[in-house]
Amino acid sequence: MAPPQTFGPPLPPPAVGPPLPPPPAAVRGTPPPAHSDGKRALSPSLASLSLQSQPPEALRVINLLQERSLLPAGSVPPPVPCLPQDLQKLSCSPEVFRCTLTSIPQTQSLLNKAKLPLGLLLHPFKDLSQLPVVTSSNIVRCRSCRTYINPFVTFLDARRWKCNLCHRVNDVPEEFMYNPVSRLYGAPHKRPEVQNATIEFIAPSEYMLRPPQPAVYLFILDVSHNAVETGYLDVFCQTLLESLDSLPGDTRTKIGFITFDSTIHFYNLQEGLSQPQMLIVSDIDDVFLPTPDSLLVNLSESKELVQDLLASLPQMFGQTMETQSALGPALQAAFKLLSPTGGRMSVFQTQLPTIGIGALKPREEPSHRANAKVTFCLVPITDLFSLCGLCLWKLTIDLSSPPEGCISRYSAGSVYFYPSYHKQHSPPQTERLQKDLKRYLTRKIGFEAVMRIRCTKGLSIHTFHGNFFVRSTDLLSLANVNPDAGFAVQMSIEENLLDLQTVSFQAALLYTSSKGERRIRVHTLCLPVVTSLSDIFAGADVQAITALLASMAVDRCVTASLSDARDSLINAAIDTLASYRSSVLTVPQPGLLTPACLRLLPLYILALLKHKAFRTSGGRLDERVFAMFQLKQQPLAFLLMMVHPGLYRVDQLTDEGALNINDRMIPQPRALQLSVEKLSRDAAFLMDCGTVMYLWVGRNCSPVFLTQVLGADSYADVPLNMIQLPELDTAQSSRLRAFVDWLRERRPFHAVLHVIRDESPLKTEFMQNMIEDLSESALSYYEFLLHLQQQISK
Repeated sequence: MAPPQTFGPPLPPPAVGPPLPPPPAAVRGTPPPAHSDGKRALSPSLASLSLQSQPPEALRVINLLQERSLLPAGSVPPPVPCLPQDLQKLSCSPEVFRCTLTSIPQTQSLLNKAKLPLGLLLHPFKDLSQLPVVTSSNIVRCRSCRTYINPFVTFLDARRWKCNLCHRVNDVPEEFMYNPVSRLYGAPHKRPEVQNATIEFIAPSEYMLRPPQPAVYLFILDVSHNAVETGYLDVFCQTLLESLDSLPGDTRTKIGFITFDSTIHFYNLQEGLSQPQMLIVSDIDDVFLPTPDSLLVNLSESKELVQDLLASLPQMFGQTMETQSALGPALQAAFKLLSPTGGRMSVFQTQLPTIGIGALKPREEPSHRANAKVTFCLVPITDLFSLCGLCLWKLTIDLSSPPEGCISRYSAGSVYFYPSYHKQHSPPQTERLQKDLKRYLTRKIGFEAVMRIRCTKGLSIHTFHGNFFVRSTDLLSLANVNPDAGFAVQMSIEENLLDLQTVSFQAALLYTSSKGERRIRVHTLCLPVVTSLSDIFAGADVQAITALLASMAVDRCVTASLSDARDSLINAAIDTLASYRSSVLTVPQPGLLTPACLRLLPLYILALLKHKAFRTSGGRLDERVFAMFQLKQQPLAFLLMMVHPGLYRVDQLTDEGALNINDRMIPQPRALQLSVEKLSRDAAFLMDCGTVMYLWVGRNCSPVFLTQVLGADSYADVPLNMIQLPELDTAQSSRLRAFVDWLRERRPFHAVLHVIRDESPLKTEFMQNMIEDLSESALSYYEFLLHLQQQISK
């Protein structure tokens, strides 16, 4: 990642003496001629904003029953808001901040008539190749609503600016008149804060409630017989050993370990000991810390002891026959240990907690998994883990992988799930755990974080979706924040936006870096206000809409039922297409009609209905719940990979149209419809499902491909359990490996590759992703379209 661009503190202007020589007007910010309303404005100007007309392609009428090839040649581009060019080039990246509607209805009644959801998708801590960083003793904000100055404010003159959220007029501070980039005085509109929709501030002391705490990492490890037998402990210890020097932090970084089975084991790693000291607490009903001051140690000072512990842990419990799991008491101990400082807690478990506080019982019987009529409760059985999550928020701790996900939900954590994991018996899962764990351990992290979302007066926040604790109507507490977490927000229009041509949304993330700096990352999004339904539909972002609907449906599963969630998804498609037909189309036409910008909405809705999170039959309950976690916490780009996989023919890859990235030619095959009619027995196809990839090889696939890519002499010689492509010195092998590597590099989690034949056990999973085909519990795409048409015609 490229280093951030840093701007130093502003230089004060001369206090006495002769005035500065007048620089050119463009530099010192001489106001342009007055506008018709008598105001003077510096560029960019919102006072004379005139919206560009939407491109006709967005509203081109499509009959979904007749047009089947709807997938674009490449990725689906986000719609571009109709803003003047000078504002558009300053807009926030859609990968970071995105709205379901790029044209905001003027009134709530107009939004209700459109039947489109209004909401925001945020990826606030995303890894960025270029991030402007500003160091200043005075961060300029609106005196009324506390909005950070941004590219979409209006400068009335060189000394006053108007807030784009509450419209209050503010004075420009004297030090803000100096531009650290141009090193000139008198051009506040050219400051980095006003030229970048995403920017980060190094915060002064008033943004701190206490001195920044060190980075603290606490690992809680299941060491019961079941856990040790899987071999995960070997993988964890080896991966952490390799990553110790890469853990985010500085010389103050602390680390600690707790293991548990039917008892709780602590480890004294204090400097000066010859070897790690295990301390066992067997009273799980009244857990205490045996030596509180030596259980969290400075990593740099006790590094050798930490390494010794990691090298010996797998052997220490290698012969254990203890089958109980006291996870609840282990968490109680962890809370006590981290309460003075906060930090990140990482929990590894292989079974439900069976004894002590928080003990649980299985919710499903294996015989029920194939029964479509069985209803599972998705509400937590015990309040313990929800309460733990609230305690974690207060202690600024992030917990990953808890039972039911309750603790991660309230503490802004994340959940990882490796079904049927065994180091020896499931090599793909082992590979995935190693890669995911290394990313988890070494990725950027922010501690003690809060995120506030502000919006233009007249708009309001309706509901948040994601992992967090809501502290107030617009403020989220994120005990820790990581670059792989996404959030969704439903919005509503409380007051008519009658006098506004644009509205703005601003997300401000305040956090402590692993180096102990208090920082604020600010993202600002500006969108036009429109008065017609056709403009609203033309600016609809089908991918963002799908992601918001997915989050809403997950929450509906918890508050209502799976059936209600599925119905809400179907009704969203029906209502949107019915509104378009009745209120936007001027000439009645037969068929199921949609604007081109929403042509993929029914397909994405059907994909959600067939996703593990919302299927009516098949699969284990924990797989369904994990799928729901993913839909709620994944940023948009990664969520769509899991909802609608990419299917590509790869036995005839060429360099025509390939991308040249770092002197590597990356083939760009066209994405195909997810239907078996697109498959051919004389070809090979790659399916990218996000966390897993399948390379399906047809029975009559070319012998040249088998030999030059798979290293097999015939179809029968392709191994049934092949999980990686051999590195062969052939053009076809190089192209396919380059394409697979490129796909993997674009995501933060590892995707395991399975090479499958017709006889492979995984063929069923491959075929389940053929969304457009009829399945045992869901309609085909064409049948689904007929159902939508029937409902709209009622």
